[in-house]
Amino acid sequence: MKLIKWMSFIVCLTMINHGWAQNEEVGPIMGNPALQSKASNRFVKVNTGTFDGTFIYFQDTLVLPIFDDFSSNKFQSYNDDIGAVGVTSDLVYRVHDALDIPISFGEFYTEQVTFNRVFTVSTTTSEDFDLIPTSLKIGDLSSYPVAHIPTDCYPPYYIYDTITAPGGTDLTPDTIWITGPEVFQDSARQYFAPIVDPSKIWIEKEAYHNFRFAVNPWSLGVVTFDGLDEFGYPYDFGSTTTNYADHLTSKPINMSGLDASDSVYFSFLYQTEGFGDVPEAGDSLILEFYAKDLQQWVWIWSITGKPVEDFEVGHILLENPEFFKDAFQFRFKNYGGLSGSLDHFNVDYINLRSLSGYQDTLFKDYAIVYPINTLINDYTSVPWDHWKNNFSGKMSSAVEVVVRNGSNIAENNQDGSTEVFYTGLSEGVFTLVGQTLSGGNINYGPRTVYTSYHDFSTGYHFDEGKTGLSQRFDIVTKASAQFPNFTQNDSTITEQVFENYYSYDDGSAEKAYGPTGTQARLAVKYTPYETDSIIGVNICWVPSVNDVSNELFLLTVWNDNGGQPGDTIYQDELFFPRQPNYEYDRNIFTTYYFKDTMKVEVSGTFYVGWKQFGSERLNVGLDANIINNDKTYYSIDGEASWVQSQVPGSVMVRPIYSTGMDVSLGIQNVVQEKPIIIVYPNPTNGIVSIDVDRAIYKGVEVYDLQGRLIVDTDMNQIDLSQNPNGIYIFKLKGIGEIIKVIKH
Repeated sequence: MKLIKWMSFIVCLTMINHGWAQNEEVGPIMGNPALQSKASNRFVKVNTGTFDGTFIYFQDTLVLPIFDDFSSNKFQSYNDDIGAVGVTSDLVYRVHDALDIPISFGEFYTEQVTFNRVFTVSTTTSEDFDLIPTSLKIGDLSSYPVAHIPTDCYPPYYIYDTITAPGGTDLTPDTIWITGPEVFQDSARQYFAPIVDPSKIWIEKEAYHNFRFAVNPWSLGVVTFDGLDEFGYPYDFGSTTTNYADHLTSKPINMSGLDASDSVYFSFLYQTEGFGDVPEAGDSLILEFYAKDLQQWVWIWSITGKPVEDFEVGHILLENPEFFKDAFQFRFKNYGGLSGSLDHFNVDYINLRSLSGYQDTLFKDYAIVYPINTLINDYTSVPWDHWKNNFSGKMSSAVEVVVRNGSNIAENNQDGSTEVFYTGLSEGVFTLVGQTLSGGNINYGPRTVYTSYHDFSTGYHFDEGKTGLSQRFDIVTKASAQFPNFTQNDSTITEQVFENYYSYDDGSAEKAYGPTGTQARLAVKYTPYETDSIIGVNICWVPSVNDVSNELFLLTVWNDNGGQPGDTIYQDELFFPRQPNYEYDRNIFTTYYFKDTMKVEVSGTFYVGWKQFGSERLNVGLDANIINNDKTYYSIDGEASWVQSQVPGSVMVRPIYSTGMDVSLGIQNVVQEKPIIIVYPNPTNGIVSIDVDRAIYKGVEVYDLQGRLIVDTDMNQIDLSQNPNGIYIFKLKGIGEIIKVIKH
C-alpha cells in the first residue's frame, strides 16, 4: 500500500485577457485571492504551523481492469472523522528530556546561555557564572514524523547578585526573566486513516470533473486540466509563470503476476481547448507511469497545445518489466499557465486492461453527449407561480439531444425516451424517435455526433397543481443503439428547476464576459410569461484577467424599445453602488436586491443588467453551451446606441421575481420611470453637455470624488476646464440620475 500525505497549501492567481471585439470581451475563468481564507481545509487542519489534526491516508490497491469514462464521479473522498472505523492516531510532544520523557507544560527554557552575574561593591568588579544547562530533545511539529534533536537548554532568566563591602549585609539577588522563552512544551496529533473503496480510482481532485468544457465528447463527462487547483484557485496568482499544474493520479494498482506477454494496453481520448482556453505550442499534457522499485515517475507520452479538434486516441503497450509490480500507478499532468483557468486539455475514456492488442483502439460506445438543458420554452428556469398561471403552450417543441456513435461502423437506431419524475415517481414520458435521433438516417453513421430536436409541446406538462413557492423535477433521458456498449452512457439525469428567477444558462460558466469602456452598459433581454415585479438580480461573477471586485456598478432595469433597451425604469442610486462579489467555489450566484427592498414592476419585454463606472470588463459568467447572445446587448455611448452581442453563449444574469417570500423580505412595490439622458463628451477636456428628452431637468450638482460640491447650476452645459483632471459625479436634479464624468 502507498502512503499519501496531504499537505496544506495556499494558492493565488493572475489573469490573462482574451478579447472578442473592440468593446466586448471574453476571457478565461480565474480564481480570486480574496477567497483563500474561505477555502475548505478538507485534507489538512491547519493549526499554527503544526500538523495537529491532519490525516495521513493509506490508499487501497486496485486490480485490472481500470476504466473511467467520467460519466460518474470516481474521485476518492476523504473523511476527516477522528471517530471513523480504522482511524488511529499518534500524539507527539515537542520537548522530551534526556530519557525521552515529555516535559511538563509548565516548564520553560531558552537555548541562549543564561548566567548569574556577581558584582562586588568593594572591588567594583563583576563575574559571570553560566547557569547549569538541562539536556533536552526538541522536535519540529510542522511536519510528520518528528525528529527530536538533543539541545542544551538554560533557565529562562538571568540572576544579578550584588555583594557589599566586608562585614556588610548581602543584598537580595535580582532575577530578570526572559520574555517569551522559546523552549516550551507543545503537542500535535497525527491521524491515520485507511482507504477501502475500489469504486474510486483517483487520489486527488486537481483536474476538474465536468460535463460542459469539452466540445462533442464521446460520452457524458470529461476531466479538464488547466491552471486552477481543486478549489478553483490559480496555482500562482499575479504571475506569467508556466509550470506543471493539475495532476490526475491513480491509486496503486497490483500489476504483479503480469508481464509483457499479457498484452497490457493503456488507452485514452484527449482534446485540446474544448470550450475553454486554447493551449499554446509550449503547453503540454503529459502521461507518466510509476516504477515502484525505481521510486520514480517515467515519462510515457505527451501532446503539445493547439486549437480545438475532435478527440484523438492514445494507445500505449506496457512492455517495461518495471511496471509489472504491485503498487504501479499512472498519472496525467499538464504544463501551462499557472495564473488561472488557462491552456485547457480534456481527457476521457481512460482504460488500462490486459489481453488487448495494437488494433484495440475502438471505443465502441453509443452515448449521450451532454445533459438535457430544459423541457420548457426559452428558459432553463422560470418562477413556479408564472408556470402555474401560464403553462399552456410552454413545453418546448425543440428539446435538444446530442448523441454520438463511437463505433467504426454504422449502427441501427432505436427509440429513446425522456421521463419526468417528481419525488421519485414517474409523471410523464416522451418518446425520442430513433430516426430523429439519427438525423433522419436509418442508421447512425460511424463515429458521428448527431444533434436532434424533439417536440415535447403536446402531451405531458409539468403539473401546475403542485403547491409551493418552487419545484424541482428530475429529467431522465435514455437513448441506445443495437450493439454492446457502456450502458451507463445511455442515460442522463438533470433537473428542471422552477425557482423565483428566469434563466437562460445551464449554471456552468466556461468563460468570463462583459463590455469594456467607461460607463458601459450591459443589458440582458427577458420576456416573462406574465406581468409581475422583480426584486433583484442573481449574477454569477467569475474572476478573470484582473481582480475587479473593487469596481463599481449600478443595477439597472430598462423597458423595451423596438427590440432594444429603452427607458430606464430602475437604477441604483449613485451613492449606493454595487461591486462584483467572488463567491467561494465554482458557478455560485450572488444575489443583489434592489435598494430599500423595492419591487420594480415589469410588463412584457424588459432588460436587466448594469451601468458600470470604470472601463474594465466586470467578468460575468458566460455559459458557452447554450446560445442566447441575441438576448444580450451593450452600449458604450451613454445608451445613444445599443449593440447586440456577437459572443455565442448565455450571460449568467438572472432577474429575481416577486414571490410569496416577499412578506418575509419586507419588499415594497415601487415603479420607476426615468428619461433617456446623454452626457457628452465623456471623457472631456472642458465643456460637458447634458441632453434630456423630457422637460423635467432641474439642473445638475457636480461633486468631486471627495464628495465636495463644486458646481450647482440649472444650465445644461458645465465647464470643467479650470478643474483638475479626474473623475466627477454629475447628479441630475429632478431626475435622480447619477453619471460619472472623466476629465483628462
